[in-house]
Amino acid sequence: MAKGPISQFILHHYRHFNAAALVDAAKAYEAHLNKGGKFMVTLAGAMSTGELGLSLAEMIRQDKVHAITCTGANLEEDIFNLVAHDHYVRIPHYRDLTPADEQKLLDKHLNRVTDTCIPEEEAIRRIEKAVLDEWAAADTGGKSFFPHEFMYKILLSGKLKQYYQIDPKNSWMIAAAEKNLPIIVPGWEDSTLGNIFAGHCIEGDVKNVHTVRTGIEYMMMLAEWYTEYATKYGVGFFQIGGGIAGDFPICVVPMLHQDLHRTNVPLWSYFCQISDSTTSYGSYSGAVPNEKITWGKLAEDTPKFIIESDATIVAPLMFAYILGW
Repeated sequence: MAKGPISQFILHHYRHFNAAALVDAAKAYEAHLNKGGKFMVTLAGAMSTGELGLSLAEMIRQDKVHAITCTGANLEEDIFNLVAHDHYVRIPHYRDLTPADEQKLLDKHLNRVTDTCIPEEEAIRRIEKAVLDEWAAADTGGKSFFPHEFMYKILLSGKLKQYYQIDPKNSWMIAAAEKNLPIIVPGWEDSTLGNIFAGHCIEGDVKNVHTVRTGIEYMMMLAEWYTEYATKYGVGFFQIGGGIAGDFPICVVPMLHQDLHRTNVPLWSYFCQISDSTTSYGSYSGAVPNEKITWGKLAEDTPKFIIESDATIVAPLMFAYILGW
């Protein structure tokens, strides 16, 4: 595939250090796809509020991402941005804010994520009404669904279309819903909607707490997905940030081997992490890829890359190269 101007710029200028690692990782990602391989992308941090959907949505549409693991925050914040973008407030001087300045933002119901404030009423409460209807319907019907499945129901129903404030092609959740992409959301309870769900359970609006399925069930779902796709195609692991979004899904391989004795299932076929964590041997986010060999996650010869930089800069550039932009 002929490369566009962004890719050509990257190839010409990005020759050393983290820039060269970006090129090497992007080329290896493309090579794995060209062999018929599949990819899991993991999203930590605030990538949805950082509007990664501008490039990630097209990666999904073009079948260059085949599953996503993300935090509950990333799952919901793409939709918050979809319906309330015009009400977001950017704070470019956020490093200079005093505690009194922060209190003023709270008083205006603006929840700050670094340089961007999410408007509570227009974003969070608007989604709460839509998702509560789905929770209540499932609860009454004795059914249960994963967190991402509830989001898919809302998006595919069209009930939020009247509120869209960005081009829907820039929402990675819409792209995922249209593909029925497998999404794994470990620790969903640690999210705004997770907190809201707990509140509605306490108040009795939802009778059965199991109306929303759990992280253990997500691991069971992932085990079957990975067994099928890794055996047929090989699955690469593209990790943005660290934490539970990265650690939860990568552990499916040692679980399959050591606990389920599916020793014929291949290890991850590719690994790349974008992280600005300081390299250390104690934190998960700061561990170098070779440490994962000892845990039965990666093989000695697995292509491994770590790009120590800001993911909001690196990920769109890598996606642009893979898309041929």
